[in-house]
Formats: sequence, structure tokens, C-alpha cells
Amino acid sequence: MKPVYLDHAAATELDPRVRAAMLPFLEFEFGNPSAIYSLGRRAQDALEKARAEIAQVIGAREREVIFTSGGTESDNLAILGAVRAYKEKGNQLVISEIEHSAVKRAAEHLAKKEGFDLVTLSVSSDGLVSSKELAQKITDRTTLVSIMYANNEIGTIQPIREIVKAVRDWKRGHGRGPGDPPFVHTDACQAAGYLDINVGRLGVDLMTINGSKIYGPKGTAILFKREGIRLEPIIFGGGQEQRLRPGTENVAGFVGLAKALEIADARRKTESARLRPLRDRLISGIFEQIPDCRLNGHQNERLPNNVNVSISGVEGEALLLYLDNEGIAAATGSACDSESLDPSHVILALGAPYETAHSSLRFTLGRGTTRKDIDYVLEKLPLIVKLLRQVSPVYSCNAKNRAECAKAFVAGRPYWEKARHSKKSGS
Repeated sequence: MKPVYLDHAAATELDPRVRAAMLPFLEFEFGNPSAIYSLGRRAQDALEKARAEIAQVIGAREREVIFTSGGTESDNLAILGAVRAYKEKGNQLVISEIEHSAVKRAAEHLAKKEGFDLVTLSVSSDGLVSSKELAQKITDRTTLVSIMYANNEIGTIQPIREIVKAVRDWKRGHGRGPGDPPFVHTDACQAAGYLDINVGRLGVDLMTINGSKIYGPKGTAILFKREGIRLEPIIFGGGQEQRLRPGTENVAGFVGLAKALEIADARRKTESARLRPLRDRLISGIFEQIPDCRLNGHQNERLPNNVNVSISGVEGEALLLYLDNEGIAAATGSACDSESLDPSHVILALGAPYETAHSSLRFTLGRGTTRKDIDYVLEKLPLIVKLLRQVSPVYSCNAKNRAECAKAFVAGRPYWEKARHSKKSGS
């Protein structure tokens, strides 16, 4: 069996067409875009062509596309840059409980080190933000709202248009125009290639897109910044990227990013339609063959390639190691937090206990995923779970209390505490 890669939310392979577009700028057209001789001018022309292609895909002006080194830098520039630039207008920013660490930790830094007021919106048990709650939390001190378009762990898709409308309605009701805060930022790294990323239709003021999630090169990303919005730089140097992202531009990488985004957006509808049945087959197969499971994230408002489940009585890390031994690559949560032993803050935000968060497993499908791959996972995963449960100190459900335990787990309650108590009492 060939290796089955089901961690596309972490990284994707480089599309051959992207590699071909990049190659000249890795070999012959290696000039610095800031140089005035012909080699440099050709590099500058390629850079601006890539910017124009990206702007066309997302429905933006060319000057509204800022190149960065990755999704984390784009998120940081949006959060730190906007809040600092408008601190004379207010000191409050709003995020959700399930934001990516690049947003969450930047916002926490502003709160802990710079005295800003951080408001964190709760989410429903399936990961949705309430636009009504947001409208209630906005004040005249709010300068930025950052809500992830689609979550990288559980795949829940947020109602971004409703969120934007809530912010705009508040601004109109308080005599503020489009150029006044609060502004709306969205991390769309997981959404690109599956959802509509036209900034005009979404209405967002700032948006992050990452090349490594759309079959483009790693170390490339953009930040869309609506014209007229101010940002303070977070790194300093030359005058590149409107003085917001100084340093010699990665021409080959950004040419590849533009090509990858063009391909991803052109095929997003057909690819989404292809992946949904495979995703649903994997979900249904897991629940049919493995008792005491819980689906994390929204059942319908979900990325077409995302499956996140908690499997009671086993550690997610152990599952990954056994799956890897069978040639299957998956994840327990965000790749950016893979070195941490803490349970996923995203799963915990859904109201699940620590044990459920520790037992989460994420599969993210991609262009190379086939039905054969899904069937192979469904062949191996139940056997692995059975093996791990046999040696698990917490999987105490026996035949007598199985139904009660399963019901409690799906509801998100720490069922094994009750199971242990029953075992001690001799039931």
C-alpha cells in the first residue's frame, strides 16, 4: 500500500505547474527586484505580475496585496499592525476562542505586554461564532475583530459575511464610516481552495492566505489590506512592500504562490464536490466501526476535506504513531502546536473535557486522496483503536455500561470517571 497522506491542513505538496513557474527565478532570473539594471527589473516585473494575478483572484487592488513569509507573519502583521496603528481610537480587540495560535498569541501579547483589552468570543459546541454576541461586545474602543474563516483543526466554517455585517451595522449606528475602526480581519489559510475568497463579497478589511496550504511553496503568504487602512510594521528595514514587510522579496516563491492560488481557486468547486463524499465516507465508516466516538466541529458548515474525531480511551499521539506505522499520515491538531503536550484549545472551547481533547484525531484530505485511501484507513484504524483500548487505563467501559458510557462521551462528559467508580463498586 502506498503511503496515505491525510494531513493537508498542515502542508501540501508542490503542484508541478507551480514548480515550473518558479524554476526560472530559482536558476536564471535571480536578480534583486530593487536593482535598477535589467536583471533586477525583470525580477520586479515578475513580482508585480504575481501581485496582479493574486489581486484578480481575490477581487482586490494590486496595492492591497502585501507579500509576507507565511501565514503567521501575515496574521501577526494584521493583528499587531492594525491595533497599534489605531490605538488613539481605542484599545480593544476581539477574537474567538478557536483562533489559530498566530492570532491568539499575538492578541494575548497585546493584552499582557501593551495594555490592550482583549475580548474573546465563545463558540457553540460545534465551533460557530455568534454574530449577535459579537455585536454586543463591540464598543467605541474596539479597533479590530479577527475571526478565522475556516478552522484548521475542526474545519468549522464561520459566517464571515454575517460577522462583517454586524460590525458594519454597529459602525453605521455610531456614525462611523468604512475608513473608521473597528476593522475585520480573517485568517483564510484553510479556506483558500475550498471557499469563496473574494474580499468584495466577503467584505473583510484584512485577510491572510498561505501558500503552503494550496500546493504552493512554503514560506510564502499574502496579507490583503484594504486601501486606506493603516498598519504599523512589525519588522524594520528597507522600503519593500510599502515599508510594511522590508527585505529582499522571495520572487520565485511569490510567483509560485500566485500560480498556486490561481489553480486552487479555479478548481475549488469541482475539488470540493469530489472531496465531500470521501470525507463523509470516512466519518460514517469511523462511527460504524468504532464505538464511543465524537465528531468535533460542525456537521454541515464544515470544510469538505476535514474530519476531526475524538476516540474515547486512547491518546491521539499513540494513534498517530500506530497509523504512521501503517503508512497513514494524520494529525491531532494544529501542526504549529505539535511540540506542545497541552490539549487542543480548539477542542476545549467546544465544551469538551481535557480527556476528549487529548483523544482527538484529524484527517485532512487533498487532491491525491482516493476512495481506496479512505477504505485503507477504515481497514486499519479500528484495529489500532481496539489494540490501544485493550491496554488503556481509562477505557473502562464494559459490556454492561457500554451504552451509558458512549452516550456520555458523545455529550462531552468525562465518562471514564463514572466507569472507574462503577468498577470499584463491583458493578
